[in-house]
Amino acid sequence: MSVVTRQAVEAVLRQYTDPHLGQDPLSAGCVRGIDIRGEQVEVRLELGYAAELFRQGWAQLLGNAIERLDGVVRADVQVDCVIAAHKTQERLPEVKNIIAVASGKGGVGKSTTAANLALALAREGARVGMLDADIYGPSQGIMFGIPEGTRPQVREQKCFVPLEAHGVQVMSMAFLTDDRTPMVWRGPMVSGALLQLINQTAWNDLDYLVVDMPPGTGDIQLTLAQKVPVAGAVIVTTPQDLALLDAKKGVEMFRKVNIPILGVVENMAVHICSHCGHAEHLFGEGGGERLAEQFDVELLASLPLSMAIRSQADAGCPTVIADPQSQVAMIYQQVARTVGARIAQGGQGTAQAMPNISVAED
Repeated sequence: MSVVTRQAVEAVLRQYTDPHLGQDPLSAGCVRGIDIRGEQVEVRLELGYAAELFRQGWAQLLGNAIERLDGVVRADVQVDCVIAAHKTQERLPEVKNIIAVASGKGGVGKSTTAANLALALAREGARVGMLDADIYGPSQGIMFGIPEGTRPQVREQKCFVPLEAHGVQVMSMAFLTDDRTPMVWRGPMVSGALLQLINQTAWNDLDYLVVDMPPGTGDIQLTLAQKVPVAGAVIVTTPQDLALLDAKKGVEMFRKVNIPILGVVENMAVHICSHCGHAEHLFGEGGGERLAEQFDVELLASLPLSMAIRSQADAGCPTVIADPQSQVAMIYQQVARTVGARIAQGGQGTAQAMPNISVAED
């Protein structure tokens, strides 16, 4: 009878690549223990990112592979998700990782992407907050279905208690002002308001704080980059040449302030006619991929121009919550896991690019 060895088990693990880390469990440093007791093998892995919808299937796949070794009757693989802070956060001790979702141009679906990313991270088992940093045009309150006029509680006259919706802690300037009152502020006032929102919100033990940035590369972006330890940025664009031009400026800005680019999300990549099925690239084709290649970053997703994505967000129940089993929602979940994996790797990674989607969920 064959005797199972640790080397044999490790050889099996090296044959399987974590699709989010882009490495096998051993190379990625995920293996925390291999225990061999005769014909039984126990393996314990720790993922540094939120992956509740992935870890059980990953454990079963690896367990089945180990059980094919001669001499193994049973293999138990335990996969845990342990999310660590990417660096010491003296300013925000209750927040482990801050993710900026940015675009150089407005109207590219940045806020919708930020909302679905936050909700997808929460579905993966993480504790998540959403900060609406678009002082001039906050929209996350609407997307999270928070009734107009809802105000956060004030704790000890010192800090705001974030509102909660769909399991996510949410804070926005919209909760402190009337939606009919325009914010006629100059740059320093806007930057001060952003810092107040960040530092005077009583976030409750967050793994990830997703920050919905305003479009552009101005005062708010620089303030966030210089005053807050951002783990990485997600750049949102459409295939349109004008949007790509502005997105490139956003990439360069984050790089100049040493914030890693976690990847690019391309929205409105293709429209599929709900009546005849004709596919048409209304805003151009392959722009997100070219942007990712030019700056050597990952194309996280290429999403369709879909009425469902827009209508669900407007109704206060974004796609990840409204239709969690849809193809679009599954892509948002994949984006969330990959973004978490990039942060765990310090902003770097070699995972394969995510597949495009060609079917609109109308």
